[in-house]
Amino acid sequence: MTIYERIRNLRESLDPPMSQAELGRNLHKTQRAISRLETGESHLQDSDIIAYCNFFRVSADYILGLTDDWDRK
Repeated sequence: MTIYERIRNLRESLDPPMSQAELGRNLHKTQRAISRLETGESHLQDSDIIAYCNFFRVSADYILGLTDDWDRK
């Protein structure tokens, strides 16, 4: 699973699932920026990785694919 698929899966695993627009508002990004990230059209910056980890409460190891353990803290 790619980094981009992991982020999409995290967003969709929320209860209720979060839209790209909602995630964008929470991370101060546009819906288009989230869409481009989830399709691999754009790449994560270091600060983005931190923001996603904090928002979803998962480790950078999970986001980066170093572990499949995504249990939220």
